[in-house]
Amino acid sequence: MRTTDYTRDNMVELLRRHGINPTHQRIEIAYALFSNHEHLCADQVMSITNARHSETSKATVYNTLNLFLDKKMIREVIVDPSKVFYDPNTFPHHHFYNTATGELTDIDVEDIGLTGLPQLPPGLVTEGVDIIVRVRPSA
Repeated sequence: MRTTDYTRDNMVELLRRHGINPTHQRIEIAYALFSNHEHLCADQVMSITNARHSETSKATVYNTLNLFLDKKMIREVIVDPSKVFYDPNTFPHHHFYNTATGELTDIDVEDIGLTGLPQLPPGLVTEGVDIIVRVRPSA
């Protein structure tokens, strides 16, 4: 995983590189996602963003996350229908999901060998493969 020291100033540059107008709220949402080097759900993003400025609505957070997804700035990790994380690491990798703690952590793509993908229907190409390994404490 590649990491950088993220600041609000380089969030402006990051947003512009992805063709996104860097509004105050978008900068704060991007900073919440990238500076923590964690997988966050929308409520966590909103909580972090509003800890500094309590003006960001849930709708703004979801709209901004969807914009970031559309621009391929982040990826969405759906661990179950009611739990969606947003991942600022867009490089190929997989995940461990701890069902007891709700924590999502990265697995290096080289640590999982995958063979035997089915033949694709005509006219389709593989866009990616996401593996989520669900874990829990033993005993």
